[in-house]
Amino acid sequence: MKSVCVLLSAAAVSLLLPGAMAQESRLLVAQKGDRSLAIVDPDAGKVIADVPEGGVTGHEVAGSPDGRLAFVPIYGNSGVGAPGTDGQKIAVIDLAAKRVVKDIDFSHGVRPHCPVFGPKDGLLYVTTELEHSITVIDPKSLKIVGSIPTGQPESHMLAISHDGLRGYTANVGPGTVSVLDLKARKTLAIIHVSSNTQRIAVSMDDRWVFTADQTKPRMAVIDTRAEKLSRWIALDGIGYGSAPTLDGRWLLVAIPDKNAVDVIDLRTMKVARSVAVGAYPQEVLMRPDGKTAYVSCIHSNQVAEIDLAAWKTTRMIATGKGTDGLGWAR
Repeated sequence: MKSVCVLLSAAAVSLLLPGAMAQESRLLVAQKGDRSLAIVDPDAGKVIADVPEGGVTGHEVAGSPDGRLAFVPIYGNSGVGAPGTDGQKIAVIDLAAKRVVKDIDFSHGVRPHCPVFGPKDGLLYVTTELEHSITVIDPKSLKIVGSIPTGQPESHMLAISHDGLRGYTANVGPGTVSVLDLKARKTLAIIHVSSNTQRIAVSMDDRWVFTADQTKPRMAVIDTRAEKLSRWIALDGIGYGSAPTLDGRWLLVAIPDKNAVDVIDLRTMKVARSVAVGAYPQEVLMRPDGKTAYVSCIHSNQVAEIDLAAWKTTRMIATGKGTDGLGWAR
């Protein structure tokens, strides 16, 4: 049985009370090389704080819906499926205090990786690779409240449908996608995509799921109604992280080897344009106003800011070493 080990000072408790004030909107950036979280003022385009995570390294981050906390799973120092340390904690960071105030401890190595908040139930869902599962956490009590099997190893990334009913994991080494019933907490289907796949996104209407083939320059399109692979979209290079624009019209896909982002027209399911960004882009995040996209560029230690009307990079925000996962705190 999983357990949660919590160490919390009296001062930290006061910071987590319901009456605590929320921060202004902030961009959150996981800095793998620095083992820290950058808190970025998105309007000024600069880092206002670097928060040490107290772990080996965290790859991804999620901001709580109330804008007060950031959750950073401490994955470890390995690649997916490779030897290395097995992380067993999630660092909980108070964004106003700019420090870790709690650790959610699994008590054993699980390689926790991708945290996603359920859009309807408000629960925190986190991939736990070594257990072939998604762990469900109550973000108020910070207790583990459930687990969902994925039926596959290396369930690295997670996306949740906007209606909150389905979860989809990219299972890297098997090259599959698991379809999960979040309410019943069970696996509904396992869809074969390729021998290796990475990252995952859901269209705004929940009609399509996208994951990037790591063996060929193409994006898999999964029909969520039929729960099967529907088609392929040719890319300009091997794709990685992706995200739809909030109007549902476009899908932005990081192309690491090209230092660019491909923009797919979801009406035609074809690449319509490419936008130059920094070195080796990884993750794509939409700003809640729908006007801007942010792209982490791990080799240049920057976040690219893309104007979605002009389709150009308007600014490169300097961040720490190994810039990777992105999150938003309203």
